[in-house]
Amino acid sequence: MTRRAPGALEAEVMGVLWAAPGPVSPEQVRQQLPGDLAYTTVMTILVRLVDKGAAIRRQQGRCYVYEPRLDQAGLTAQRMRSLLEEDRDQPGVLSRFVEGLDPSATATLRRALGRRGGP
Repeated sequence: MTRRAPGALEAEVMGVLWAAPGPVSPEQVRQQLPGDLAYTTVMTILVRLVDKGAAIRRQQGRCYVYEPRLDQAGLTAQRMRSLLEEDRDQPGVLSRFVEGLDPSATATLRRALGRRGGP
């Protein structure tokens, strides 16, 4: 059995949630994923996504259904913030990040900061 890369199953589950026309049950998610995953594995991933703020869970009848809370850009931004918060040298990380941006991305960042009221 081939192991998935770290975070790959979460990404696959989020893909299912984004593609769904509405809230889906864990079993519906499981059926959309490749391989023969256990129901409990899918449930664990969904609970983790709710805990991380990436998905929403609500009760529908006797079971829970799930839907995305964040779009793909929102999820990526959340991951970036999480990584930044883990580092002690946030100014250094931000400086190196900005230095590595191409001019187009730098202009986008400047516009976003301008809308936010930043420098």
